[in-house]
Amino acid sequence: MTWLTLVAPGAALEAVEVPAAADAIDLTGAVELYPGAGAQLQVSTAPGADGIVRRIEVNSRDSANTSWAVFALSNPGDEQIDRLIVAPFFQLVGSHLIWPDLGSSRIASITPSQGIAPERQSSQEADVFLVTLDPGAVVTYVVEMRSDALPQIRLWEPDVYKDTVNAYTLYRGIILGISGLLALFLTILFVVKGTIMFPATAVLAWSVLSYLTIDFGFWNKVLQITPGEEQLYRACAEVALAASLIIFLYAYLNLNRWHIRYSHLALVTLILVLGLLGVAVWDPSVAAGIARISLGIIGILGFAVIAALAVQGYDRAIMLVPTWILLLAWEVGAVMTVTGALANDIVQPALAGGLVLIVLLIGFTVMQHAFAGGAIAQGLISDVERRALAQTGSGDIIWDWDIDRDRISTGNEVEDLLGLKHGVLEGPARDWLDILHPQDRDTFRGTLDAVIDQRRGRISQAFRLRSEDGHFRWFRLRARPIVGSDGEVIRCVGTLLDITDQKVTEERLLHDAVHDNLTGLPNRELFMDRLSAALARARAEGLGRPSVLVIDLDRFKQVNDSIGLSAGDSILLTIARRLSRQLKPQDALSRLGGDTYALLLLSEQSADRVATFADAVRRAVRSPITFGDQEVFLTASVGVSIYEDETISAADQVREADMAMNHAKRMGGDRVEVFRPTLQGEGANRLELEADLRKALKTDGISVFYQPIVRLADRSIAGFEVLARWNHPSRGAISPLEFIPVAEQSGLINELGMFVLDRGARQLSDWQSNFRLPVPLFVSVNISSRQLLRHDLINDVKAVLSRSALAPGTLKLELTESVVMANPEYSAKMLERLRALGAGLSLDDFGTGYSSLSYLQRFRFDTIKVDQSFVRPNGRSARPVILRSIIALGHDLGMQVVAEGAESESDSLELHQLGCEYAQGFLFGQPMDAAQATKLLETEMASLHG
Repeated sequence: MTWLTLVAPGAALEAVEVPAAADAIDLTGAVELYPGAGAQLQVSTAPGADGIVRRIEVNSRDSANTSWAVFALSNPGDEQIDRLIVAPFFQLVGSHLIWPDLGSSRIASITPSQGIAPERQSSQEADVFLVTLDPGAVVTYVVEMRSDALPQIRLWEPDVYKDTVNAYTLYRGIILGISGLLALFLTILFVVKGTIMFPATAVLAWSVLSYLTIDFGFWNKVLQITPGEEQLYRACAEVALAASLIIFLYAYLNLNRWHIRYSHLALVTLILVLGLLGVAVWDPSVAAGIARISLGIIGILGFAVIAALAVQGYDRAIMLVPTWILLLAWEVGAVMTVTGALANDIVQPALAGGLVLIVLLIGFTVMQHAFAGGAIAQGLISDVERRALAQTGSGDIIWDWDIDRDRISTGNEVEDLLGLKHGVLEGPARDWLDILHPQDRDTFRGTLDAVIDQRRGRISQAFRLRSEDGHFRWFRLRARPIVGSDGEVIRCVGTLLDITDQKVTEERLLHDAVHDNLTGLPNRELFMDRLSAALARARAEGLGRPSVLVIDLDRFKQVNDSIGLSAGDSILLTIARRLSRQLKPQDALSRLGGDTYALLLLSEQSADRVATFADAVRRAVRSPITFGDQEVFLTASVGVSIYEDETISAADQVREADMAMNHAKRMGGDRVEVFRPTLQGEGANRLELEADLRKALKTDGISVFYQPIVRLADRSIAGFEVLARWNHPSRGAISPLEFIPVAEQSGLINELGMFVLDRGARQLSDWQSNFRLPVPLFVSVNISSRQLLRHDLINDVKAVLSRSALAPGTLKLELTESVVMANPEYSAKMLERLRALGAGLSLDDFGTGYSSLSYLQRFRFDTIKVDQSFVRPNGRSARPVILRSIIALGHDLGMQVVAEGAESESDSLELHQLGCEYAQGFLFGQPMDAAQATKLLETEMASLHG
């Protein structure tokens, strides 16, 4: 096809030559426009063949404010030619982005300067006029316009124009056919599948089809729309295109899975876009301009969301990336077209075809979800099959999450447990966030997302759900993902188990591990942790100068002995409450043990204020305590350590306060002492002893001795108690009463205890292999409170037993009542596990602790050791009665009884007559080393075989 493109003349109106061989001539650049020139126009004609310029006057047919256009044509040939003047109603090219030109009828009439008036031809897409040019004629045409703009006007050879229209009609028919079939197929898919993704895709397909039918002029014929008057329909089609893209993106990416606010945001945006339909009724151009801008914004923001989800490994986002890139390329081409940067005739049809291609690719993407997974993907799973799948989990309550429909099913069991209405938990996963504990929401959401993204693994998670009364119950979810044939997770099936009772017990054990059982105050470990944090904050931020007060009750042991243990416990509780009332919210109080308290002071910073506070604490303790009919008067020694050195550690500051407190006691008690460097000398011996003890443990400076335990029935050796002894290189033998407290306070007791336990077990293994006795020998090893509270004790005992071949129950662990009762819940659990390992359990110093006898039923000890204060004659007439009762109580509970402190034959005879099985004391042997104990065993074996 031969094209001629003309540009506007530089001066007077010039005639455009129309060669007979030209198929089409673009007259747009050769037209002179007279916008709003009025009801009458007078113009000069183009010079004729004789060179004469004439005037022509034309009157408007329609209105008084008419726009006009003028151009001239000449026929240089010697034959008459017929041509079509064509002005399209709508051109996407150059239609503008803001306030676009949505098309209209352009030409009302054409008046020639001579010859036959142009005849209007029937057309639904353009103003078409047939003109005839005589040979050699020069004709000026005055065009009365129906709009202010004339985007395009061309002169066509009639047959070429007809062929071109037919070709575009065929192309448009193909495009409409593909688009219509695609929209129909996606609608059918929605009916079959039913998830939100498919109706959203179908809406997008129908919106594209609607846009194409308006653009191709299909509805002009169906609805009998006046040619050029489809601006409203075109604007509505562009608005629908933008709205459907929002719906598809929201539904396909399943943005509503966790946050309802995403739904609100999408709904508000959709309402604003659909609100443009109302604007279109008022001014279609404004609505279309906003819709075009919205389409671009949706494309850019949508790509950002898709890219972010794709980076996180979300399969749907990854699959949509190529299609969305094509959409962005289409939007760039559309922007260049409407702004006039692209002005080719095939641009508009190409953009229409590209739009169908995008929807086709989107359709292929969503169809993978439609035909994946078989019957279970289509939601056709029965309740019996669901229960069969739930066998992979554990528990009682079935939990089933249909991911495509985003619906969780749990039956009514969970709702009944929580007191909720039936159906509250039957719905989207995000609905669970409303009743989940705030601390569990992110974990719950992240766990489910991780399983979906990774397409494997198992869910095993505990979380809290809020009941109707506001309390929370613990549940454990165990489930596994079900993967469809496309490799994407389509379901999660498992069970829920109510673990509220278990969690409450665990929380109680955790609380008891760091709190004092009697007063409920933090224990030493928790206090040291808080002090360390306060020191770190003071060093890092320079805020707060933590001071430490150590408060020890004066002569509390004498008061305790005089009024009884239960009264002593009440006094300790009273003192704790009094001290707590002195504190401000930022301060902390702890019970270090016995009658000693520690206070972390942050509310007072200056030294004089700290001293005043410490004196107020001392005076609070001095107030009399009424117990029954009597009043108890107590005093306290208070040691204070004020933060001055930034390098000081928590242990050092507590040690300084303890030194000051001991100095206060040496000064007579009932006073406050602030730590000063001169007190270091008084504590130097203790520090030196701690350092020497640490060194002794590393160099085997600690010795292990064995004290015999005999059967009273035949005076044979039944076992030994393992004891630690320390022969200091310079100070000589140091009493356990001196170095054991040092080990307790410094934390070396754990290392010392393991050393004694391992040596005792090894020696017992040697004895049992060398001396074959009817009843195997046993050894008893003392366990301190610090050892019992360590979680590693189980592993330590297990390791010792694995290294030594011992008869079950012959390695006995001795614990005092005060150690066990310091944390009864935790102790019961630890003792049960120690028994399961094959260790024996012995309750030492029975009758001297703080416990109630009812607790003996909870702790399954093998042996009880009667304290020597009940064995030795003390002049009290009640002693035999008490001793007989203790032995009878032990037997009734199924325990063997060992009596300590047997020093005479009368003691031994009395114990035997009362039914006591074993005894130990100086009568049967003092503590001895392993060689001496072995020799003693050899002597006894020789006498038995002699």
